[in-house]
Amino acid sequence: MTQSKNNNENKIMDPSVRRLFEGKNFVFISTLMEDGTPQITPTWVDLEEQNGGHILVNTAIGRVKQKNVSQNPNIALAIVDQNNPYDMVSVRGKVVEQVKGDAAEQHIDKLAKKYLGKDKYPGRSPGEKRIILKIKPEHIFHMLPWSARSTRTSK
Repeated sequence: MTQSKNNNENKIMDPSVRRLFEGKNFVFISTLMEDGTPQITPTWVDLEEQNGGHILVNTAIGRVKQKNVSQNPNIALAIVDQNNPYDMVSVRGKVVEQVKGDAAEQHIDKLAKKYLGKDKYPGRSPGEKRIILKIKPEHIFHMLPWSARSTRTSK
């Protein structure tokens, strides 16, 4: 297991962590409702490599998670390797920016290509506007798969 409270910008770019975010793995994102109760959603994810390695989640304006982070930017998420759920990363952080417009519309198409192999996101509702939640990691925990742990300790 690896844990990082400092240098989280570098940790999110660690190849073993980055691989999870670059794969077709779903991230489970937890936000807080106005009454303080948690709300969790599985969703697609991406990384922004420049500007410190933010985690990017694309959603529609007005969805519950977007409303929640507009009131309270604290967020927690977990991602597991779809082929080995013992390889997982959990992150606590803050939504530091919400990006609207063409960038968000193009980003959902990029995610559709990654996850579905389609050039355009097929799930758009009429009049729907997309938004990117830019998350700054503040605490990262990476649980390596068993095979990687035994390899590291035997060296």
